[in-house]
Amino acid sequence: MARLEKKPEWLRIRLPSGKNYVNIRQTLASLDLHTVCEEARCPNIGECWGGGTATIMIMGDICTRGCRFCSVASGRPLFLDSEEPDKVAKAIKKWGLRYVVITSVCRDDLPDGGANHIAKTIKSVKVQCPKTIVEPLIPDLLGNRYALEKIIDAGPEVISHNIETIARLSPLIRDPRATYKQSLSVLQMIKDIDCKISTKSSLMLGLGETEEEVIQVAKDLRSVGVNILSMGQYLQPTSRHLPVKEYVSPEKFDSYRKRIEKMGFAYVVAGPFVRSSYKAGELFIKNMINRRE
Repeated sequence: MARLEKKPEWLRIRLPSGKNYVNIRQTLASLDLHTVCEEARCPNIGECWGGGTATIMIMGDICTRGCRFCSVASGRPLFLDSEEPDKVAKAIKKWGLRYVVITSVCRDDLPDGGANHIAKTIKSVKVQCPKTIVEPLIPDLLGNRYALEKIIDAGPEVISHNIETIARLSPLIRDPRATYKQSLSVLQMIKDIDCKISTKSSLMLGLGETEEEVIQVAKDLRSVGVNILSMGQYLQPTSRHLPVKEYVSPEKFDSYRKRIEKMGFAYVVAGPFVRSSYKAGELFIKNMINRRE
């Protein structure tokens, strides 16, 4: 892939700062918790943390997979922290969040992919923060239906699983264990188990996809009942990761959004800085409003 040397004007962001940003950082450090905001070098960290929200990453900061777009470290993870579910709930209670996204590294070393730990975390949050809406952003769990049932039984209002890219590029970009077909299967399985749960997925652009391939992903996601779709610009985390093939303009993102909205999604958000958990609570609330209407 050809390397682009200069980012366009619309990709400039402010450095993170502010009281809420400092408060969240201090809380995370005191409880030895991680966020995908930091590990994945999210460009929205200043805006989200400044607004008092964050996406908690559980089960450590070492992933068993090695996707070529992701900056999270890969290797052999440490043992699970049995106190982590309670720590996460304490942090969310301290921040007073109305909505929280709980994501994780992939844990293929565990028989259930970590589903039981995810479920325990959701339940702990529900007990300590009963008014908080919980969205687990889950790995594919190798398509294990029993593992998915554990998470669903914990009572989340929405479940996310990211398709990440188009079908053609998936084998080049994602770990071999994370296939395009399997991601669709997981999203379908969630609806089969509980059709009332809202499902969400996310797509990166700028890796060499064509317009029709992007539209096909949206059609595939809608065919398995996905309710919410987010689309954002891929940004190369380090020189070791895949280079950016194209910087997609805000106008192009808006064009995609308008075209995809007609497919029947409850909500579509698209833009250069959009990420899977970006303004997640806002998306869910708007989704519920659209359903009522």
